[in-house]
Amino acid sequence: ASVKPSRPSAPQVECNTVTFSAAISACGKGGKWEQALQLFRLMLQSRRQVDTITFSALISACEKDSEWEAAMQLFSKIASEKVESNAITFSAAICACFRGGQWHRALTLCNAMAPSRVQSSTTTFNSTISACEKGSAWEIALQLSKKMAQSSLEMNTITFSAAISACEKGCEWQKALELFSSMAQRKVQLG
Repeated sequence: ASVKPSRPSAPQVECNTVTFSAAISACGKGGKWEQALQLFRLMLQSRRQVDTITFSALISACEKDSEWEAAMQLFSKIASEKVESNAITFSAAICACFRGGQWHRALTLCNAMAPSRVQSSTTTFNSTISACEKGSAWEIALQLSKKMAQSSLEMNTITFSAAISACEKGCEWQKALELFSSMAQRKVQLG
């Protein structure tokens, strides 16, 4: 009688928070926000713990496909899942609002960071200023750039470009020139 060699069995890999979050992130990078959301639902159904990384990856997946409403629903779900928001989750939600043309929501999120004890970043300010620029809210974009200038955050080419563009949309050429001059004084390199 011939004996067939046995094949080694495939190792069993348990899906945990890290593997789910990585798969959600991969879906987001591939532009597959709906698949990322399905993985999230599966994660909840299988009673896996969700964390800040999971939510950040999922909100970013929605942001990349301009699904700002889904991103905002997920952002509001963070607290109910007893997960703490951080600068990354706020930034992802603000970027989703920017892509969706929701400057009011982006501004609300930016303003909610300090009361939530989350440190603002250059990225969150730039995304909010860009959302205001896209929404033709030049006065708010200018206020945000001034607030940023008074903080310890670095103002970069993106900051100035978005604020200058917002002033241009508002026909505020003098304010645009003031920003350009401030950019030169700060020695910000042109892109």
